[in-house]
Formats: sequence, C-alpha cells, structure tokens
Amino acid sequence: MADYNPSERLRIQYNVDKNAGRDAYGHSNNPSSFVKNVEDTFKELQELLIKKNLDYGPKSISESPGGPINGLRVRMHDKLARINNLVDKGVSNPQYESLEDSLKDMANYAIIGLLVLRNKWNR
Repeated sequence: MADYNPSERLRIQYNVDKNAGRDAYGHSNNPSSFVKNVEDTFKELQELLIKKNLDYGPKSISESPGGPINGLRVRMHDKLARINNLVDKGVSNPQYESLEDSLKDMANYAIIGLLVLRNKWNR
C-alpha cells in the first residue's frame, strides 16, 4: 500500500458487504461506510490543500531554508507541538486553530512531502 504507483491505477478492489450491521455502539460495520468516509475526508483535504496553495504559493515550501523537506519537517513539528499542547491541556475550544485544523494541516503536509519526493511539487 505504501509503494508509489506512477500509473495512478486503482490497486485496491473493495469487496463490500452491503448487509453489514452495526457494532454495540451503533457504529456501522459496513466497509462501504468506511470507504465513503475516507473518500469524503480526502476530498475535504484536497479542497483545503488547493485553496491554501493558492494563498501561499508553491515557493513557501520549495524555497524553505534547508530545502522543501526540511521546511515541511519544521511545519509538521510545529503542528505536532500544537496538537500535543491542545491534547495535554484538554483544550476543547481554542481561540484560533482547532485540533481538527491541525490534523488536516499535518495530513496535507504529508501529501506535499510525497509530491516533493516525486518531483511533482511546483516551484
């Protein structure tokens, strides 16, 4: 799953049981629900990444001191520090950036990192 697939063909075939039930907490055991939730989350992250890239531009990453991967490391370190602070202090309603916002940014930094490694990040 972690290997790069330059042909961009779907490698995973989903065998979904349409009759799957719910667990003791009422959560769906249906794999198609999981697949849909993953797809919806990726779509949300995609839209956010594109919008932020329009605001910041690609040079905010590609011209980072120490190179783009180092710049991403610094940004990811900062996000992780924020996540740790929010979780450790039990802050459920921060003034500015929520835990969810920080997690979205971390995910998108990882995607940017993959684009950089694959020489697909615009300069």
